Amino acid sequence: MATAHPAPDALETALAAIRQRLGDRLSVSKAIRQQHGRDESYHPNLPPDAVAFVESTEEVAAVVDICATYGIPIIPFGTGTALEGHVGAVNGGVTVDVSAMNHILEVNAEDLDCRVQAGVTRKQLNEFLRDQGLFFPIDPGANASIGGMSATRASGTNAVRYGTMRENVLSLTVVTADGRVVRTARRARKSAAGYDLTRLFVGSEGTLGVITEVQLKLYGIPEAISAAVCPFPDLESAVNTAILTIQAGVPVARVELLDDVQMQACIAYSKLEGYQAAPTLFFEFHGSEAGVAEQAETVQAIAADFGAGDFKWARRVEDRNKLWEARHNCHYATRALRPNAEIMSSDVCVPISRLAECIAESKRDLEDVDLLGVVVGHVGDGNFHIGYVVDPNDADEIARAKAHSERMVLRAIAMDGTCTGEHGVGRGKIRFMEAEHGEAVALMRSIKQALDPAGLMNPGKILPG
Repeated sequence: MATAHPAPDALETALAAIRQRLGDRLSVSKAIRQQHGRDESYHPNLPPDAVAFVESTEEVAAVVDICATYGIPIIPFGTGTALEGHVGAVNGGVTVDVSAMNHILEVNAEDLDCRVQAGVTRKQLNEFLRDQGLFFPIDPGANASIGGMSATRASGTNAVRYGTMRENVLSLTVVTADGRVVRTARRARKSAAGYDLTRLFVGSEGTLGVITEVQLKLYGIPEAISAAVCPFPDLESAVNTAILTIQAGVPVARVELLDDVQMQACIAYSKLEGYQAAPTLFFEFHGSEAGVAEQAETVQAIAADFGAGDFKWARRVEDRNKLWEARHNCHYATRALRPNAEIMSSDVCVPISRLAECIAESKRDLEDVDLLGVVVGHVGDGNFHIGYVVDPNDADEIARAKAHSERMVLRAIAMDGTCTGEHGVGRGKIRFMEAEHGEAVALMRSIKQALDPAGLMNPGKILPG
């Protein structure tokens, strides 16, 4: 379902119509287009022909309608923090930047939900909610937009307890490829009425429509929160501790794995005094005072059976924040391991019973091909990442990193896992879709064809061919 670059005359006419609606909020500046042609990934910059800075659902609908009339590709853009080339304009077109759609429209504290515009970021939302004793738990690390998080089915460090965006989006407002504005569901926590359109658009990566508003589940801030860091003698012991913690039914809020190389990088970059450069688990426990104490006691006993070192506790808010900031800064800490390096990141997810095996084989493979890389993961739900530290000018090194990533992905799929647990498909994982989904890819194409027959919505993403 390839989409050609727009004809110059059609593009010029479309941009004139959009400019009439948006005025100076339509930009053809080279710097602005370059900024919108790449995300946080290693994928090449593919700038659009123009960037439309929209401020409402009605403006999104108007831009989409004009683009549909003249056959111009449309690329949604939030904060640009994606990791698989999601925002590149493969065939040119107009990027629709929703960052100015940053209003929190309603908070229904009694029902534990809220409605926000797509450009609201997760940190902005949680700062707004804090005084009401509520929070939104999905935490992919970057201060991503809620619309982008919905579009990529984001998850992160809290997913083991609170789920991913799939479980926490109640409803969406979407502008479809023909300019219609659709609300996918009501605020009810469950419904048996019709197709589940919300789940269809969550994870669609902008290929079916532009998300403009999101209805989200919220949670009460726990009475007690405690974090702990624990080193292990080897990677397998750390992973098995995480697996047994989940299998034992401990409702841990976060359990994050950092291998020895990643931990060394974080200690140096984030100035973590008193920690070891060893395979390490970061835990966080939520609940009542008694519940948190019970969870911690159970996990300490499990960890001790695998030869763990002493738990270092962070009970004060500022201490916990420092720990999780260090975890979220893994990307920058890894980059600091090697001057002028770039980070190529890949992730997979497998059933937790195969997690230790998958990580161990991938780590050995990394060493066998002489690559500097780190392993970090949300191991409570079977998801881990490898960050390859590469010289962007060394074609052989980049080729070895890509080949290693491909072997890791195929290994995960062979274990009945997935090519990506949370980064999404974008451009980077397209080639694995048929290996993972088989004939289901043809059904995905049928859905795409039905909703976007001209192939204008974020072309070149998710679906091969």
